[in-house]
Amino acid sequence: MPVVVIANPKGGVGKSTLATHVAGYFASQGHAVMLGDADRQQSSKLWLGLRPAAARPIATWDVSADLITKPPRGTTHVVLDTPGGLHGWRFKDVIKLADKIIVPLQPSVFDIFATRAFLDQLAVYRDAGKLQVGIVGMRVDSRTIAADKLREFMDGLGLPVLSMVRDTQNYIHLAARGLTLFDVAPGRVEKDLAQWRGICDWLDE
Repeated sequence: MPVVVIANPKGGVGKSTLATHVAGYFASQGHAVMLGDADRQQSSKLWLGLRPAAARPIATWDVSADLITKPPRGTTHVVLDTPGGLHGWRFKDVIKLADKIIVPLQPSVFDIFATRAFLDQLAVYRDAGKLQVGIVGMRVDSRTIAADKLREFMDGLGLPVLSMVRDTQNYIHLAARGLTLFDVAPGRVEKDLAQWRGICDWLDE
């Protein structure tokens, strides 16, 4: 049972957007998927509450910021949305559970510096063969200097960059309805699905 964790100690970088969409992708492939939310804001859990009954099912994995335990049986794929400030024993508990970690990163000098030490920690586990780590650029406008700086930073990490996800209202509109890109007609979100191809391929490895 693969466990995919979405993590970054910096808040507001798009963890919940990634977590809900990873769960939505797994559901679109016919998997029995659970989505857990260890963030006190409970954004992913709120999103699950908005999800329409007609959409492909995603079960709730009841976890809390103070108790991250093994996921229950009866599912094939698990996604965990984690809180900002992830460190210490919570970080170690997450590492024990995770098969793959996706780190969302925005094109901001503050986000880059806040995330560097965390990425260095993850690299140790990855190099030991205990974990797969991928990075996703979030809300990236490829025409900006900030995007160039983000690419430069990512290139020096030695970690796979899965995608650069653009800043679009599609994510906001879909989240308000408990949906993902994988729940609507592909023609409506063609550009965004193209950006997700690298993420999906990595998830399927």
